[in-house]
Amino acid sequence: MKLEQIVINVKKDAEVVFSTNGFDSTKANLVLAFGERVFLEKVMPYKKIKDLYPKAHIVICSTSGQISNASLIENNIVATAIDFEKTTIKVSEIDILNNSDIQELGNIIKKDFFNEDLKSILILSEGSFVNGTELINELIRQTKETIPIFGGLAGDEYKFEKTIVGLNNDASQGKIVAVGFYGNAIRFGFSSKGGWSDFGPEREVTLSEKNVLYKIGDRFALDLYKEYLGKYAEELPASSLYFPLSMKENINASPIVRTILSIDEEKKSMTFAGNIPQGSFVRLMKGNLDKLIDASYNAALQIFSEQSTKTELALLVSCVGRKVVLGNRIEEELEVVKEVFGKNTLVCGFYSYGEISPTFKKVACELHNQTMTIATIYEEV
Repeated sequence: MKLEQIVINVKKDAEVVFSTNGFDSTKANLVLAFGERVFLEKVMPYKKIKDLYPKAHIVICSTSGQISNASLIENNIVATAIDFEKTTIKVSEIDILNNSDIQELGNIIKKDFFNEDLKSILILSEGSFVNGTELINELIRQTKETIPIFGGLAGDEYKFEKTIVGLNNDASQGKIVAVGFYGNAIRFGFSSKGGWSDFGPEREVTLSEKNVLYKIGDRFALDLYKEYLGKYAEELPASSLYFPLSMKENINASPIVRTILSIDEEKKSMTFAGNIPQGSFVRLMKGNLDKLIDASYNAALQIFSEQSTKTELALLVSCVGRKVVLGNRIEEELEVVKEVFGKNTLVCGFYSYGEISPTFKKVACELHNQTMTIATIYEEV
């Protein structure tokens, strides 16, 4: 596997910031390009990227910030080109705004992707209105819980207006892209860590519908949430990024984090990036800067092995909420990951509205919020 990473901006030609020995741009078969939505719509980078990597499938995804080899890039597009030497890939795209839905993606995965040689699936999905839980549940169902799935939901800086994704075209609204990886040479590692701290009592969800939470105990969800937020309640929904919810589907389940996407003052409800089932248990969470950075370090350490002496790619998908809370310390969570993996690993990725990663208890995947998720990819010689 050979790799190259470029940075594209308006004022100058694409700048190569990383390239392995012998990389031939005409042999690249996959490019992952990340940029802020407004910037992508202004630059329309597909043609430029296609000219550089003429035989590659090109995936473009909007973000809340791009990750380029241990640094945060803003107002530029970061494109990472991959030349798989022993691995076959398949790609597909659906438009859930026009005559399609999550089940259609599942049907494509089952019909065109799923076979004994399939090793993993990368999903990059629009992040404005998709129900992330329904998305991954459909993928898990169609792959019979046997295939690890990773990726994330597109971002839109802190605007929360719309997100865009594209396959072999400039990105647009409503798209979900899947990339399947096939063959015996490819290897993956997966990890996900949060670092948030619980506070307040654990309470039962008494009224919800999919990803909309109406009542916790005998209280309207939004009223209770505002009570805990205090002065931060005036800054909703933006301030919710500082205070996600920890959720357990039942009293004995492992907790996962849920990010609030929007609030409804009239119904006193909150809409989340993933489902909050009725009967589940929730607690508020808050961030400690050192714990968040340590979580990123531990996520990298969890999958570090001798594979890091080989050329490999580390795809980082971290939450926009972490970026908000970490503020001017944001690059520290990227630096500690690079410190673990070392110089032979190329880092790329983006800040998202939701992270998709396998867990140790679940082979396939889980929807995460407010986490640092890492997927490492390399080929055996």
